[in-house]
Amino acid sequence: MNNIFKNAIDELRNGNPIVISTVVQTKGSTPQKPGAKLLVKSDGSGIGTLGGGCVEGDIWFESTQLLNNNETPKYRDYVLNEELAAEDGLICGGTMYFLIDPIYSSKQFLPIANEINDVLNGKGSVSLATLISSNNNQHIGKKMLIREDGSTIGTLGNTTINKDAMNRSKAVMIHGTYEYILSPSGEQYFLEGFTNPPTIILCGGGHVSKAISSLASTLGFKITITDDRKEFANSKRFPEATNIHLGKPENILKEININRNNFIIIATRGHRYDNTALKAAIDTNAHYIGLLGSKRKTILIYKELLQLGYDLSRIKEIHAPIGLDINATSPAEIAVSIISEILMVRDGGTGQSMKIEEKRIDKLINSIK
Repeated sequence: MNNIFKNAIDELRNGNPIVISTVVQTKGSTPQKPGAKLLVKSDGSGIGTLGGGCVEGDIWFESTQLLNNNETPKYRDYVLNEELAAEDGLICGGTMYFLIDPIYSSKQFLPIANEINDVLNGKGSVSLATLISSNNNQHIGKKMLIREDGSTIGTLGNTTINKDAMNRSKAVMIHGTYEYILSPSGEQYFLEGFTNPPTIILCGGGHVSKAISSLASTLGFKITITDDRKEFANSKRFPEATNIHLGKPENILKEININRNNFIIIATRGHRYDNTALKAAIDTNAHYIGLLGSKRKTILIYKELLQLGYDLSRIKEIHAPIGLDINATSPAEIAVSIISEILMVRDGGTGQSMKIEEKRIDKLINSIK
């Protein structure tokens, strides 16, 4: 995502117009979800993806046509019927809705792109509201950037819709999510949240943490390591880590800024250390807290926390024992289990197998008899 805005900034600064196409809504089975973006440059090259295949090719072509003809933003749907999907070897049967947004001048968009780019590089959170449908076609593509403090850049066209977007902005900016909205005044707009990169905070630098760090960094997570042993908290052992803190995890967790885009994994060298680290972790605003260990150890720690007066509802939010049940044994396998659970929690998955149900196979068999 940050490549989109970084390239947009570079192109606009050089006086080159661009088109940014965004998936704003989907229905049924589609190759991309809302928020996906494709930037098409004036030389015809592009950055990002809308899912590939005929969908991306058509939107790409339409983007170049808009630029060549100096046209205004366009909101359109794209129906993925079986024939179109088959051309690309896909089995899709849904509808995608796009805002194809030509940007000819840096004056209005560059300040917005700069702030979003800063956020994607670790500076706070913002949300961006973009008008996608209006009685006045000249207003389509209008934007309003909303900061954490409530200040804004730009407008969606009227006070009512501006206020509606501001009221909704906090939830999406905290989690980096999106929302398609039909406003009280009848306009439609797309609200996107941008926040600092997701960060995994590893309390303990053992073998499992080392495997997690290597895997998570390839998925776009920033890595923070905390351990009170020099041989386990160093850049040679964790070359992917953005931050390495030598010290007791319970102290480090109190010192660093932890927000809803942080995921804490407690994997220290023993029960006593896990206990104190977990106490510090549940006092933070982290989106996810996981504890490595057996069910027996988990019950013992929970008992201690309850006896100390910790809130039961917060304890129930802890993922312990950590990870999804894939019968993992090696550090690498355990890392896959843990990262899979974090992705499930972050993206709203179920953790269930996606294997097709037997009843659907039976129905298929009956249909061809």
